[in-house]
Amino acid sequence: MIDSNSFRLRRLGLWLAAGGLLAGCGGPPSPAVQGYVEGEYVYVSSPEAGTLRVLPVRRGLRVRAGDPLFSLDDVPEKAARDQAAQQLAQAQATLEDLKKGRRPSEIQSTQAQLDQAQAALALAEQELARQEKLAAVPGGAARQDLDRARSTRDQDSRRVAQLQADLQTAQLGSRDDQIAAAAAGVRALQAALERAEWELAQKSQAAPADGLIFDTLYRPGEWVAAGRPVVALLPPENVKVRAFVAEARVGAIHAGDPVSVTVDGVAQPLPGKVSFISPQAEYTPPVIYSEESRGKLVFMVEAVFDAATAANLHPGQPVDVLFHE
Repeated sequence: MIDSNSFRLRRLGLWLAAGGLLAGCGGPPSPAVQGYVEGEYVYVSSPEAGTLRVLPVRRGLRVRAGDPLFSLDDVPEKAARDQAAQQLAQAQATLEDLKKGRRPSEIQSTQAQLDQAQAALALAEQELARQEKLAAVPGGAARQDLDRARSTRDQDSRRVAQLQADLQTAQLGSRDDQIAAAAAGVRALQAALERAEWELAQKSQAAPADGLIFDTLYRPGEWVAAGRPVVALLPPENVKVRAFVAEARVGAIHAGDPVSVTVDGVAQPLPGKVSFISPQAEYTPPVIYSEESRGKLVFMVEAVFDAATAANLHPGQPVDVLFHE
């Protein structure tokens, strides 16, 4: 990265050496501070692994938020999504069926059986009444005929009661606990479908913000591991200037102060504002500060720009920063 410690050490050493030469020449010190352009990149990746199928962007291309950046192979995710959708549809149909009674034809069949049983019961009661009258006449009927008629009547009565209960049950839905269990199953499958759809959507990534395609890290046909960046995006708001200000001057600089940045090849200074002042010195002596050691302390100060200005700056570009103290 451009802001590595070794890079800054070498750059700051050159600045201090150049400052020493200017001081030796007897010229007046410049109010401007040397700095460089830094970029904080957005590395766009997918949480899912797969073969890179489509890469419609290239380095140096400017994109808008929502523009497609890349797509990975999504055949397994589509199959999982379709399977989850079918399972959910099946569970929903089962739940609706449990809420209903039996089909009209089944209810009609049970009703017909009940009608037959009631007719048989009526006949059995008539036969029992006849046998009871005959039993009252000496020699009119045998005892076993009366018992048989009474047993037939009791059996037909119980058959009628059974069919009446069956008919009532057929007109109702399933029990509440069965419906609750089926509803819970539907909710679980809905969650599984949402997860499958999310996983499918993650195989294609879009630009999270306007910016410059700084680099593409894979080529179509290559395998991309989960979480590995495919595109490095540089939004204009992530472009900033870093400068190192002497300890004697940093106290007069505040966040939000305007700055002017001079870039080689650009006639007019670029306006910006201070966004960050480091709370720590870059070089802290290992002993108690003295007047001489304090003069060697520098603090990093960052400045940001509007999107139009930031688009003309390039990471690593040396600049001169003038603070309006």
